[in-house]
Amino acid sequence: MRIVFAGRARLLGNDVNTDYIISSTRKKESLDPVVLRQFLLETLDPAFASSIAPGDLLVAGKNFGCGSAMEVAVTVVVAAGIRAVLARSFSRTYYRNAINNGLIPVECDTRGIDEGDDLSVLLDDAGVQVLDRSQARAIEAVALPGIMLDILNEGGLAPYFRKHHDFDRR
Repeated sequence: MRIVFAGRARLLGNDVNTDYIISSTRKKESLDPVVLRQFLLETLDPAFASSIAPGDLLVAGKNFGCGSAMEVAVTVVVAAGIRAVLARSFSRTYYRNAINNGLIPVECDTRGIDEGDDLSVLLDDAGVQVLDRSQARAIEAVALPGIMLDILNEGGLAPYFRKHHDFDRR
């Protein structure tokens, strides 16, 4: 199993909670991720959603996705065309919601990454490799368990179960 992608770094800080990712008030208007993506991170920067290009990568500090366990905080990121979030750490529920919905959570030291840096990420059975191509440096990342790679490779938990009907018991 191998997943490779690249994108532009979009910097965020520490403790980006789920209500910053998508405001709870917006969920009253719609739960459609295609509608909600226009409000991505509007509490932090009202122009952020309109500045996102497909393939951009969110880069955060510690405790990304803290707060409530609302799944829409992951689906809105995916709907915006963002394939992965790189952070020094994730809240446990956001991390699991990310895997379940096909968003790749990459735990690594993000402190030296600058806004707009060209990043590439390789996930495979050997681990996770992050390369900041703008700065010509490799960044060590935490490996994902094989079952999580398999789930991500299928696009999330529901597509995984539709195909396999059960977990592979390695």
